[in-house]
Amino acid sequence: MYSDTIKSSFFFIETSNLGLLGRRHHTSPFLLITKRTVLVSILFLLLWGCQNPNASNPGNQRPNILFVLTDDQAWNLLGHDGRYPFLETPNLDKLAEEGVVFENSFVTTSLCSPSRASFLSGCYAHRHGVYINGLSDPLKESPMVADILQQSGYETAFIGKWHMEKHANPRSGFNYWLSFVGQGEYIDPELNENGKEFKAEGYITDILTDYAIKWIRQEREKPFCLFLWHKAIHGPFTPAPRDSGAFPDANIQEYENWYDTMEGKPEWLRRGWYYGVHNQVWKENEGKPGPDKVNPRPWDPQNPRWMNYLRTMLAIDRSYGLINTELENLGLLDETVIVYSSDNGFFLGSHQRGDKRLMYEESIRIPLIIRYPKIFSPGSSLEGFALNIDIAPTLIDLAGLNVPSEMQGSSLLQLISDKDTINWQESFLYEYFQESYAPGFVTMLGVRNKRFKYIHFPDIHNDIDELYDLETDPGEMCNLILDPKNQNILNMMKTELQNLLIASDYRKPIIQE
Repeated sequence: MYSDTIKSSFFFIETSNLGLLGRRHHTSPFLLITKRTVLVSILFLLLWGCQNPNASNPGNQRPNILFVLTDDQAWNLLGHDGRYPFLETPNLDKLAEEGVVFENSFVTTSLCSPSRASFLSGCYAHRHGVYINGLSDPLKESPMVADILQQSGYETAFIGKWHMEKHANPRSGFNYWLSFVGQGEYIDPELNENGKEFKAEGYITDILTDYAIKWIRQEREKPFCLFLWHKAIHGPFTPAPRDSGAFPDANIQEYENWYDTMEGKPEWLRRGWYYGVHNQVWKENEGKPGPDKVNPRPWDPQNPRWMNYLRTMLAIDRSYGLINTELENLGLLDETVIVYSSDNGFFLGSHQRGDKRLMYEESIRIPLIIRYPKIFSPGSSLEGFALNIDIAPTLIDLAGLNVPSEMQGSSLLQLISDKDTINWQESFLYEYFQESYAPGFVTMLGVRNKRFKYIHFPDIHNDIDELYDLETDPGEMCNLILDPKNQNILNMMKTELQNLLIASDYRKPIIQE
């Protein structure tokens, strides 16, 4: 345990009604401004005027939109990443080859409901009001991308996971609705179609895909926007029956940070690992001290849980392949903006963990691919930070509409030119709010820039924060917080965190579960 004196040397921010300075674009490390470049506007107008007059939606030059979102997908899970060479994802690899891959894409909260609400609203969790799982609907004052697109003439649909309650009505902004209660079921799920509940037969990923294709096939005069948000690959990891025996002889290469003993890291982190993080186990061991370090368990290269996690990904790849083929057959492929991402990352054994929530790279980093050859060069990649709060502004921008000032993200179209990156965000804010279901994960606020990461725990006393140099320690094994040589860096990161909190109009939420 660490003294109050040590803890008091680390800053603690508890703000209320702080002023909004603007968006996250930097002209200096600590000055945030609002800016949308003239270049993007000119480029978009040029593209607008040069679109194919024989497009599949006659008289309509706005692109269709398909947003595919997976659940708990590690950022390096696709075949083209090479981390799991036996996991073949040819359809998604083709998407990467035909689109742009955002190499540094992250969520601002690595938890399902808050992150999904950020994708929809373009706002941080403390702004849109979905702080934890179970709160499924953003605040009414939060602008929602589906509402904006629908009101501007798009035909919209939502198919997939929303953390709905039983007997729920469809959410606003969608002409068509298909979802399910909570996490749903992999096999023979109960579905809610436009407010009517029924039991379907089959595997959830296949079922959602079939409904998506059926909806895409409908004749329409308007451009469409389809959100296909999968249950997969969330636990309990259940592959499609046809994939249950896939890659039987494969071995998973161990992560270097599997051997993280958590020595020199916060005690609460070791306690959670040692005693458990969920409600019952945590309460049974409340007040017990944590160990100085934990001993790594032996690595199992054929861990059945991890293998099923990877097998579940095969149906996702198949799903995208079927939809891609359908769009191509209908002549809509190049007229459709395709976004592929995940609501958060997943540890999959790194740091001896199998969850998310923490601000480590495996938890906050996500895959992000956008295909739209009219703007994004096929087979390209971009290095600038891309966040979940940037997707809604990007879709609105691509539709030729003005991004609401209430949205805290920024259109990724600003990254299409190298000269634009000079004014792009140099750091971003992370937040997570403690859930009663998992009290072993505490509330945290953090900042990450291109090299350093600082993680602060405002509700924890007599303990330490975390500071990492991602250039020399990409696995985040060595906490630098108490090293006197790093005090200048620590002070810089504290200042940056404070600036980001102010700029995002941070208010500590009152969580009601």
